[in-house]
Amino acid sequence: MNSTPETMVEMRGVELMFSDKAVLDGVNFSVRAEEVLVIMGMSGSGKSTLLSLLMGLLEPNKGSIFFKKENLTQLSRAELNAVRMQIGMVYQNAALLSSLTVQQNIALPLEELSDKSREEIDTLVDQKLEMVGLKDIRNKLPSELSGGMQKRVGLARALAMDPKLVLFDEPSAGLDPINSKLIDDLIIRLRTEQKVTSIVVTHEMDNAFAVATRMAFLDGGKIVFDGTPEEFRHSRLPIIISFLSSFSNHRKSTP
Repeated sequence: MNSTPETMVEMRGVELMFSDKAVLDGVNFSVRAEEVLVIMGMSGSGKSTLLSLLMGLLEPNKGSIFFKKENLTQLSRAELNAVRMQIGMVYQNAALLSSLTVQQNIALPLEELSDKSREEIDTLVDQKLEMVGLKDIRNKLPSELSGGMQKRVGLARALAMDPKLVLFDEPSAGLDPINSKLIDDLIIRLRTEQKVTSIVVTHEMDNAFAVATRMAFLDGGKIVFDGTPEEFRHSRLPIIISFLSSFSNHRKSTP
């Protein structure tokens, strides 16, 4: 008998104001376990802000945010930190600490948030580096790595605590096609092999269609589309038609 996957993340009526401007205006969506939800929208539409809310780095002015059955907006700081241990975040600029080696960067969350021994931490770091195809760079500094390698180290660090949910903020931004595909392949493998749920914010359409099981589009502070990649591709919403057309025209004009 097939059981319905549990709801991993849900936003209900989320509103967020910056000064007197509504960035999010009644956002509703949910993500089931093992899905890859890709969230798109025009620049400045609040896509990355959604990830900050899910991490508990921002508090909404109104509405509820659930991780599994926990309402993040009602948790104490200690309870919120416990939930964060189940969520990994891959930042747009990798956000590695420049003074620490690759090994030290990945080990940091394990040292701060777990009671594992030094030997256990070293073993886990090696496992995560092997998972992202970088097992021989543990002693290098971030400045010695290419942009694509830094992104993969950032992913290894996000996976250090074996999270149930991984958030990706523009994971392919600034990468060449080879490194971009490597990131796509890793996101797919996380879902199929590790059973990880992912939310990916991106404006790169090739990457979006490569990894998504579902797509959502944010416009005017609301989710105006939520459906399959195929439904997105054939949407008749004017904003999505314009968005897809801009992408198509950009591809044609790129040498």
